Amino acid sequence: MTNPNGPRTGRPPSYGSNGMVCTSHTLASEAGNAALRKGGSAVDAAIAANAVLCVVYPHMAGLGGDAFWLVHDPARGGVRALNASGPAAGKATIDHYRAQGCDDAIPPRGAMGALTVPGAVDGWREMHEAHGKLDWADLFADAIALARDGYPVSTSLASWIVRDRELLGKPEHREVSDMVRPDGRDPLPGTRLANPRLAKSFERIAKDGPRKAFYEGVIAEQICKALGPKGSPLAPEDFAAFRAEWVDPISTDYRGHTVYEFPPNTQGFAALQILNIMEGFDPVQLGEGTADYYHHMAEAVKLAFADRNAWLTDPKFLDIPLDKLLSKDYAAKRRKLIDPEHAMVMEDVAPGIAPAKGAGGSDKHGGDTCYFCVVDGDGLAVSVIQSIYHDFGSAVIGGESGIILQNRGSFFSLDPDHPNSLEPGKRTFHTLIPAMILKDDRPWLVFGSMGGEGQPQTHAAIVTRMVDYGFNVQQAIEAPRWLMGRTWGVKVQDMALEGRIPDPVIEELQRRGQPIKPVQDWNDNMGHAQAIRINEATGFLEGGADPRGDGSAIGH
Repeated sequence: MTNPNGPRTGRPPSYGSNGMVCTSHTLASEAGNAALRKGGSAVDAAIAANAVLCVVYPHMAGLGGDAFWLVHDPARGGVRALNASGPAAGKATIDHYRAQGCDDAIPPRGAMGALTVPGAVDGWREMHEAHGKLDWADLFADAIALARDGYPVSTSLASWIVRDRELLGKPEHREVSDMVRPDGRDPLPGTRLANPRLAKSFERIAKDGPRKAFYEGVIAEQICKALGPKGSPLAPEDFAAFRAEWVDPISTDYRGHTVYEFPPNTQGFAALQILNIMEGFDPVQLGEGTADYYHHMAEAVKLAFADRNAWLTDPKFLDIPLDKLLSKDYAAKRRKLIDPEHAMVMEDVAPGIAPAKGAGGSDKHGGDTCYFCVVDGDGLAVSVIQSIYHDFGSAVIGGESGIILQNRGSFFSLDPDHPNSLEPGKRTFHTLIPAMILKDDRPWLVFGSMGGEGQPQTHAAIVTRMVDYGFNVQQAIEAPRWLMGRTWGVKVQDMALEGRIPDPVIEELQRRGQPIKPVQDWNDNMGHAQAIRINEATGFLEGGADPRGDGSAIGH
């Protein structure tokens, strides 16, 4: 039950009885809602929304990236998971990179950072074949028009262009700079930008289908021809061999709610571990928004991340002990390590199960991403996350395709003993995690957030605030957040706290030894969360969108 005395929000939840679309950009939400109104399914709406995000959010989404889906179909029950993340190229070996002077790490930017097959588009194909109602070609009209005729620069895109001015000013990234700074100046919000080359790629995909156009045709050839001479190991045969893959989701019970997350090669089990640990504390005694709440959450994060860093990689290359890591007994043992008065040092926290050979984590846990969710009038629910990893990905474009390639493969380690070591055909450690909650075997909440390292933490925040404290979806999304850890390129493991957290709480956390770093009130690095609650008592869908982004929740 929602707490009527919960915190005031900047916007109310949205309601709808025949469908709901929540994304991080209003134009994407509009495209998804239009698909629903045409009689499309939640999957149709999600693909249409994702396609628009690939145009209007080029710093966070794109055809050159990966995606992960959770879907609940009321006709078959349960939750299914689709892994649309691509593996490393056949020529992507440690020796290949060391021969190019990369002794310690794969360069995150440039063509050498583009070494994994983009998986998102084949994910669209697989989901559409399973759950689509509209014709494939009808899903891309909005994306094509926006790319061809121009779209308004959002606040998020404008701010990231400014932040990345030095990156975009380098000669090797001129194509990306010309795309988002066509007159050589930082565009203000509302400025019109277009990407006609990307429009042509979308037209090919719409007309010829994803396999013929993207993976076995012109687009793959354009990408490989442009990036190969610059150091990328990707080849057309890597694209042709790729298929998105159905996998089993993972789950845990949290106070009578079954929380589903994505399995490895993503960090979903870290979110479940946080909840398992927090389940042993009394939320009423801790109090929402208190120093006790943030302290216990941060300590649970440290314990979960120690295990994540020790084990997470492609499960086809390493036997990850998920059953043990997600057991309630294991959570009880880890919970005993939390001292309510003293903070652990994150770097010193050891995994609870003997780590995989060479485990040691990575300095690059960040990334910029788009999360979105849709529920339709038939009860089909999808939770989707899509990304090109760093802001503007590898910051290189695949020739005439107009597509920015992801740099997710730069996350691989060049240490052959590391659990996430680079190997051909291997999927890398991913931060992307869509989530869903079932109650009494029926969908109760579809939710998630972008934000790299922050995703499991935001998942835990939303779950505890809704399940334990009775917040509605918008209250849970807008409530002040913390971010324990680091984002890419940052060496120090801080506990960032949004400025709306009261000073006495911050001072008490500092007294307990938490490495506090205050940030602005609505910090973009905290991620853009979206959520839909299915309220069977009222018959309405309740949607929320994050004011830290540019999105909206639209119901009908």
